[in-house]
Formats: sequence, structure tokens, C-alpha cells
Amino acid sequence: MSTASRLPGIVTTDHVFRVPLDHRRPEGERIEVYAREVVAPGREHENLPWMLFLQGGPGGKAGRPLGRDNWLSRALDDYRVLLLDQRGTGRSTPANRQTLARRGGAAEQADYLAHFRADSIVRDAELVRRLLLGEDGQWSLLGQSFGGFCTLTYLSLAPEGVREAFVTGGLAGLRVSADDVYRAAYPRVARKNAAHYARHPQDVATVRGIAAHLAGRPAELPDGGRLTVEAFQAIGLLLGGGSGSDTLHYLLEEAWVEGTDGAELSDTFLGGVQAQLSFAGNPLYAVLHESIYGQLSVDRAGTEWAAERVRKEFPAFDAEQALRSGAPVLFTGEMIYPWMFEADPALVPLRETAQLLAQRRDWPDLYSPERLAANEVPVFAAVYHDDMYVDTDHSLETARAVGNLRYWITNEWEHDGLRVSGRAVLDRLIRMAHGEV
Repeated sequence: MSTASRLPGIVTTDHVFRVPLDHRRPEGERIEVYAREVVAPGREHENLPWMLFLQGGPGGKAGRPLGRDNWLSRALDDYRVLLLDQRGTGRSTPANRQTLARRGGAAEQADYLAHFRADSIVRDAELVRRLLLGEDGQWSLLGQSFGGFCTLTYLSLAPEGVREAFVTGGLAGLRVSADDVYRAAYPRVARKNAAHYARHPQDVATVRGIAAHLAGRPAELPDGGRLTVEAFQAIGLLLGGGSGSDTLHYLLEEAWVEGTDGAELSDTFLGGVQAQLSFAGNPLYAVLHESIYGQLSVDRAGTEWAAERVRKEFPAFDAEQALRSGAPVLFTGEMIYPWMFEADPALVPLRETAQLLAQRRDWPDLYSPERLAANEVPVFAAVYHDDMYVDTDHSLETARAVGNLRYWITNEWEHDGLRVSGRAVLDRLIRMAHGEV
């Protein structure tokens, strides 16, 4: 059933599809996948080319448009856009502590979630494409971050369904293990810390003071979560966004108030920290995060909490050592740690499930280097030179390994360039596709 709505500058239509949980067993269990079609008013009945948007994540639902703005405004000049809630997110049979509990114990939950990676997302999209466009129809792809990873999987599994592909901040390493990802990530995050402290030098003492306070007495967040030193460091995820350093600074400058027993962490600060740390709205980001790098041909030992293991190789991120030595306390970045499943109430019920997924060793390969090398689908990619989330060197290696791919490398934006300046970013890629740049 499809339902249509009108918002400022756009017309939207809801679509719900039934897809196999396991595409290798099409006769088995089915789940729902939701997608929102968006078109410019007055063009509803035109034969426009389709563009499928693949959201970042994992575990991120497609954005909810309020009107014709940002990258969508540029896309609607030329395309009919489909915003896909990837399986397990948004309105696509959501997977969280509430719904997963109905599937049984941790083993049953882990087996279920093993079907929620990029390969399954791509097969969902292919089923949707055939239903909406017909067997021979093709659409364009726009993949942001993890959506770019999915785009590479799409070109590995079903390039015949793709007319052209645009990727922003999402060229994954094709044969890069989870360990490799984090060995490259920690130095990048350290550089972001250095840039933040150079921009806001007063934050060095503020962060050290907060860390010392939490080392002696972890705080309770408004949702009942536990704010330890490690959890406090994890708000460094902000440093990967264009305005993230300033957002972090403003959060820190309201950290303390005078209570009845002296200085204490303010409710304003604790509420702001909770907003950054809670996975209540996107638990699959945490549960499936390292699995997006799992490939049997790359690492037969599984991911095994790679971010936690590799962190030991970078002692500068040891807050206790920094407090003892007088060094700045460094924030971490896009890393998922086992302690998160003990500190975040939204993740606590999924702790054993996450452990089983971390131990899983049979992740199928997500990319075909051979097929990608022979790729004939035009691909246009934006690579952000200072990207904290996706390693630039890995991205450029992939750019050189994929046939028919043109890339544009820029330091004008951070990883969130499509969100903050989406019309300009997408317009540049579309002009590349048209041979205008």
C-alpha cells in the first residue's frame, strides 16, 4: 500500500515491501522494508530517472525530509528520489532491545542480525528496484559514508541494476580488516584532538578536570547510563563533523555548577553528553559496527572487538596515564567498545548478542575486487581529505582499484559535507557525471 503526502516543495509517497530475511532462502521468513519516494511538485507523473539514497551508519534510517532543502533540492532537479530505511532501521522492521527480545536468546538474536549487513541491504534494494522500475530498469545510487560501502557492495553483486553511482565519504577499503581500520583511525583521531586543543586551548584543563572527577566517581546520566572516563572520551565522535570542535567546546564550557556540596557536573552537561552517547535511537550502529568490516577472505579470526584491542597500541588514549603525566586527555572517535554494552541502558540487553557477533568468523565477503576492477558503471566520488571516519588512504586505494571511477578530493568539508552543504557537494558530482568538471 502506498500513501502520498505534500510538504513544502516536495511530494512524498510511502512504500512498504516484504523481503526475505535471508535472501538465500526466499521461501523463509520475511520482514518489512520501508522506503519514501520523493519528487518535485508537478512532476509526479513524469518519467524521471530514479535515485536511491543509501544512508550512513550502520543502523541509520534515511532522513525525514521537511521540504526541499540541502542535497535533496539538487537531486530533485533531475531525479525521483527513494529514501530507503535499511533493514532494521526506522520503519523497516526495527531491530532494538525491545524487538530482538522476541526472537529468543543471544544466539538467536545474533543469527538474526547476521542478515543485516550491506549484502542483505543491497539484495533488498534489488528486489525493490525490480518492483518499482521493472526487471530491466536501472537507477542511480547516492551513498553517504556506510551508504558508500553499500554502493561498492551493490557494484560487486548487482551492477546491472545501476545506471550511475555517487559516493560521498564512503569509499571503503576493499581488503582491509577491522584491525587495519582502527590502526589507521587512532592517529587520525589524535590529529583531530590536537586541532581541537589548538583551537580551544582552555579545554585542555577543563577536560583533565572532568576526567579526574569521573576517575574517582563516575556520574549517572539522566537515562540511568554510566558516565565513566572512557565514556566521556567517546564524545570525541563529534570531532569528525565540520562544526564538531565548536559543539564540543560549548558543551565543555557548561560542565560545572556549584551545588550544595561544591562543584559538580551540571545537568546541562550530562544531558548533552547523553545525547551524544546514547544508542537508544540507533542501536544497530553499536551492535553491527565492526561487522561491516568482517570478510572471511580478509580476517578469518573475526573482528573480536578490534577497536578495543588496537587501542592498546596507542597509549596516548590512556586517560589515566595522561592524568598522571600532565598530558592532554584525548577523546576517541568512531569506535565501539565492549563497555558500551554495560553503560548504555539501550545496549545492556544486547551485550551477549554483541559478543557473539564479535566472535563470528564466517562473515561473507562484501566486495569483489575482480568485479569492481572491471566495473563499467560510472562512479563519481567525493573523498574528504581530513575525514576522521573513513581513512583517506584506504579510500584512494579503492578509487584506483575500481574501474570507471572518478574522484574529487577536497578539504573544504568534513565527513558530514553532504549534510551541511549537500546541494554544493552533489551538484559537483553531478557536473562530473555530465563532463562539466
